[in-house]
Amino acid sequence: MRKGKNSFRHESLQDSKSIRDILHSITKAIGKGKLVFSDEDDRIVMEPEGLLNLKITASQEESRQRVNIRISWQTEEKSNRKSTLSVG
Repeated sequence: MRKGKNSFRHESLQDSKSIRDILHSITKAIGKGKLVFSDEDDRIVMEPEGLLNLKITASQEESRQRVNIRISWQTEEKSNRKSTLSVG
């Protein structure tokens, strides 16, 4: 059975030290193999394993500067039932 789509989104204004602390927490959680994101409204648990895809983009447009970090991976679907092979 495939899991449905769950998502978490958080946006806030932070100073650079707070962002550093958040990024550090994310890297520690990836190392432990379990990411938990939560706030007052939402919660999501992710378990990264195997090879992870990393994408980093940076841009400067007039006075706006942006860095995007994207980490993604595929999960294996775990089935509790045994499949039976029939050959006729």
